[in-house]
Amino acid sequence: MRGPEPSAPTRISGPRIQAHNEDTMKRTILLPLAVVAIVVAACSSAASTTAPTTAPTAAPSAAPSAAAAGDIVSVATAAGGFNTLLKAATAAGLVDTLKGPGPFTVFAPTDAAFAALPAGTLDALLKDPAKLKDILLYHVVSGKVTADQVVKLTSASTVEGKPVKITVKDGAVYLNDTVKVVTTDIPAANGVIHVIDAVLLPPSM
Repeated sequence: MRGPEPSAPTRISGPRIQAHNEDTMKRTILLPLAVVAIVVAACSSAASTTAPTTAPTAAPSAAPSAAAAGDIVSVATAAGGFNTLLKAATAAGLVDTLKGPGPFTVFAPTDAAFAALPAGTLDALLKDPAKLKDILLYHVVSGKVTADQVVKLTSASTVEGKPVKITVKDGAVYLNDTVKVVTTDIPAANGVIHVIDAVLLPPSM
């Protein structure tokens, strides 16, 4: 007894074969394009999340240069430690002079230097403006004389009229052999200040 005949394979007619092939080709082409589109979209999303929300700020400019120093009186006032000198300059009528165009070189005694004077000396000088003025002008040299110039000198003419002796010992500068210059070259718009540890007295005093 014979079994049923196997069914013949389904045949796809010519137009259907062409349509089937075209559909397969479309899927073959569209699938990679879809993958590319997904990758591009992901990259765009990442870029949008990492991009800065504001424009970058410019690098800060260099700090402005320091303002020019004030006059000798202003610099001494701001520095502190010269209250007695400023008080004496006021009593002697020299504040306006030291604020003038100059230039001046001032050997400035500290408050401690004035305090080291014999008892009663400062009070007596404050009551004698003419004598006090001579003493203070003995601390002033006309022109701007910086430390590198001072060490090359043996003396300097003061505004008071008499010279002050200059010597260098063990790398330190001394005036009239005993008064030591402890700080040099404090700049002022109208000169320079050198700090000394004692009050200078003219030879006649």
